[in-house]
Parts: sequence; C-alpha cells; structure tokens
Amino acid sequence: MKGVVAVIVACLVTLPFSAQAQTCGRDDDACETPMGSYRIALPDVPGQDLPAVLFLHGAGGTGRGTLSMTGTIDAITDRGYAVIAPDGLPWRPGRRGGIWSFLPDAQREQRRDEGAFFAEVISDAQARYGIDPDAVLLAGFSAGGFMVNYLACETPDAFAAYAPISGGFWRPHPSDCAGPVKLLHTHGFRDSTVPLEGRPLQSGQWLQGDIFEGLGIWRAANGCARPDPDGYASTDQFMRRYWECQPGSALEFALFPGGHGVPAGWADMALDWFETVTASPEEAGTTD
Repeated sequence: MKGVVAVIVACLVTLPFSAQAQTCGRDDDACETPMGSYRIALPDVPGQDLPAVLFLHGAGGTGRGTLSMTGTIDAITDRGYAVIAPDGLPWRPGRRGGIWSFLPDAQREQRRDEGAFFAEVISDAQARYGIDPDAVLLAGFSAGGFMVNYLACETPDAFAAYAPISGGFWRPHPSDCAGPVKLLHTHGFRDSTVPLEGRPLQSGQWLQGDIFEGLGIWRAANGCARPDPDGYASTDQFMRRYWECQPGSALEFALFPGGHGVPAGWADMALDWFETVTASPEEAGTTD
C-alpha cells in the first residue's frame, strides 16, 4: 500500500490546485478518482496528517449511506478522525448501490482491484484533506466486512489495522493468510444474515463461512501457539477475547447481543483498540 500510495500522490500533486481543491465530500458531490468515488466526513478541526477510518458499506450500500450513520460517524469524527466512505461497483442491473470484488470466482460483469482502488482513495484524500496514509483503519460492515477480511488476508500491511463487522470469509475458507495482522472482528450473537456458523445462499451456490474457523485462520497467520484466548474483557455490551501472539500482530473478537448491524458503541471501542495496537513503544509506556 505505501509504495502504491507514494506513486499516486506523486501524480496527484502535479494536478492543478483547483482540481485538488474542488468541493466534494459529505454534502457535496462525491470525490472522483480514476477507479471510482468516495465521500468523506472530517472532524470539526481538520489539519494535516489526519488519522482516518476507511469504512466499507454493505451489499447494495453507498458511501453516502455510510455517512448517514450519524451516531457512528460523529463518534469517529469527534475523536479527530476523518471517515472515508468509498462506493462499491454497481451490484445488480437496475438497482442502486454497490458491492465489493472480494470473491475471485464471482461472476460479475464488473470487477475491480479493490486494494488498488483503496490506495487511490487514500492518496486522493491525502492530497485534498491531509489524511495520513499510515494512520488508516480499514473497517467495513457485512459485505464490507467480507472485503476487509480478504484484503487483510492478502495484504496485511496495506493498512495500519483492520476492523470487520458482521462479515468474515466464504467457503471454501482460505487455506492460509499472510501475517502478522492487526484485526478486530465484531459480530452480533443474534445475527441471522451472516450467522456465526455461516449459511448457504442461492440454493447453496454460495456458502458463507464460519466465523470461528476464520479466527483460527487468523491465529495461524499471527503465529498463535494455542487456540484459546490469552485474555477476556468486556466493554459495555461487548464481550471480548484476545490473542497475544507474534510481534506485530493483534487479534481480538468482540461479540455483542444484537443482530446484523453496526452496534452502538462500536466506534469508541474500535478506536480505543486501534490506538492501543498501533501505539509506538514510547506511546505505550514501554522501553522495548
């Protein structure tokens, strides 16, 4: 990601200032890039080197729809983060909203290298709004959560950390993932759209994966010596378990009692986790 970002930024800075500074974002037109579009919500006091959450919508969603989740979005911007909300490719003919290209065998008329698209979006947002490309949490809900898992599996160093909500892998599960990775998976105990055990769709043509089996794949990627967690915690409605494995890794699972949705309190919990796992030894109060 960092190498791709550097190349794209070098190209963007050669654009006329008016092209970079054109009005776009949350309430205006979407910001356009060669591969797609996105919207952005900024904190009240914007500045240079802003941390950000790149949040991927669910199936049939849009970047505008993401930013309409005002409780979650405001909780993020209140902490000084920007929220970047890209648009997926058109999902179905005649239907609004988009989907992400995370399944290699999916038969779709349009496909996109989503990793390259996200790098392009971050670079564009850096040029326009001062986003720090090294301080971005990739998060996503449902289909967006599936996309987060697959990108983290293939390129764990593309983002500083990953936070899928209500989305894991599909069957057949990946045989393995690259690592180490920093990942916080959040899921609803009553989720019937993406159940913890997964479910078949379209008469079994597609099979959602098992969330706990996916956690096993992440433990292997992070070099965890045993399957049982190293610790447990609770934050408001979230029951949390975490694994402390090889250096540079962080793996946590947060279960909440609700169904298929972005739960109240997720933003603060996720940002607390993000700031902890990405802190330097000095910031963490250690001398390692």
